[in-house]
Amino acid sequence: MDAGSEGLTSAQRRALAQIWAVLPQARLVGGVVRDLLMGRSVADVDMATPETPEQVQDTLTAAGIKVVPTGLSHGTVTAVIASAPYEITTLRRDMETDGRHAVVCWTTDWWEDAARRDFTINAMSRSRDGTLHDYFGGQADLAQGLVRFVGDAGTRIEEDALRILRFFRFQGRYGTGKPDAEAMRAITQRVGLIMRLSVERVWSELQRILTGPNAATLVAMMAEAGVLSVILPQGFALGRFIHLVQAGAPADAVLRLAALVEGSKLDVAQHLKLSRADTAFLLAVSEGPVPETDATDAALRRFLADEPARPLIGRTWLRQATLLAHAEARQTKTARPDARAFEALRKRLEGMPRPVFPVAGRDIVAAGHAPGPAVGQILARVRNWWMAEGCTASREACLDRLRHGFE
Repeated sequence: MDAGSEGLTSAQRRALAQIWAVLPQARLVGGVVRDLLMGRSVADVDMATPETPEQVQDTLTAAGIKVVPTGLSHGTVTAVIASAPYEITTLRRDMETDGRHAVVCWTTDWWEDAARRDFTINAMSRSRDGTLHDYFGGQADLAQGLVRFVGDAGTRIEEDALRILRFFRFQGRYGTGKPDAEAMRAITQRVGLIMRLSVERVWSELQRILTGPNAATLVAMMAEAGVLSVILPQGFALGRFIHLVQAGAPADAVLRLAALVEGSKLDVAQHLKLSRADTAFLLAVSEGPVPETDATDAALRRFLADEPARPLIGRTWLRQATLLAHAEARQTKTARPDARAFEALRKRLEGMPRPVFPVAGRDIVAAGHAPGPAVGQILARVRNWWMAEGCTASREACLDRLRHGFE
């Protein structure tokens, strides 16, 4: 399979040759097909086949290929070749759907399997010989930059409400121009179905949207369709988010979430069930002082002595975006923040080593002070002096100050 396969690595080609040698009816499906059509490098390789999961597992094992039963109830096994995974899923037909999960049965009908997929550009498959099987016009839609549901958009959404968020993610990556009118209409009429989903699934998709291509445009579309109001009932600041993205802030999902949400960040973190690390960063980047763009090196060292650079830098992005949003609301250019000054500030913070206070409680005791609560108080006084001096005083200087300045 050489023609149109430039996006596959040599290792991927060898692995596919091994799989096709024992599963000749299997086809490439999903993202790998889109990537190959668009001439992009292929990250993940997914396949589908008419054989049952048990048959696939037995056949691959007999051929000496490692198999992991990653999702037998959904028809999926994973072949592991040269440490890389290749998911192989049996063709399926939906028996029941409830907006969150589907009960499936196996089929040997490729059209039937394609008909249950979400978007036309996700319903194509490609045979071993390079033949493209396109039952719903996915290739034409991909060329036109059109993200369109397979069949009736409302029905596809009612089968799985997560497809609402997937629509925006796919629109960001593959769509050009205005979104499909039928899709947007169906989404607007069914946004309430999102509430049936687990927040873990919602956050998983949302963070990919926030950090993916065309994030500002997509989030504005989501607000227009009523999606954001359901996902973030605490409220949202669309203008601040758009300005954050347009200013060039890094594609950090939590930083962008901090710019988007209004109200209590802790409430948002609990609502979306963020991890401890993400919750901590969301709170840190949203609260606390922000260095001024003309801050001295000593002032920046004091900031860094109290906390890492990441939340400090994040706060500078949020302040810049907030000032831009305010300037836009006032329709004046005089109040717009100096982007170059903010960028220079961030570079200084990134390049500045974090100061470490060189004295500990044991040094206070060694200097002759009795162990107890007073040690912490004395240590705090020494540290305050060290901070006031710009966080540059050495251990020896701090100990000398301890001996002579706090008697």
